[in-house]
Amino acid sequence: MTGTLTHFTQERAPCGRLVDGDRSKDDDSEGLKFDDVHWACGCRTIRHEFHDGSVRLRTIRHDGKVLMDEHSGDHEA
Repeated sequence: MTGTLTHFTQERAPCGRLVDGDRSKDDDSEGLKFDDVHWACGCRTIRHEFHDGSVRLRTIRHDGKVLMDEHSGDHEA
């Protein structure tokens, strides 16, 4: 996997604060992609694309509250 880590300043976190943070991107060139953002306040967003084409999206506020948790591969029985 190839990856990059990029630092950013003063972007709006999911909690609404303007804070610094880091974005980590990884890719295996075969369909697996990770794009994770961590803000200095503790908020996080996670986007993972899997080999089967499904996508997982999560947004977690700095206090641990999950604001969004979706997976395109989730099906109801």
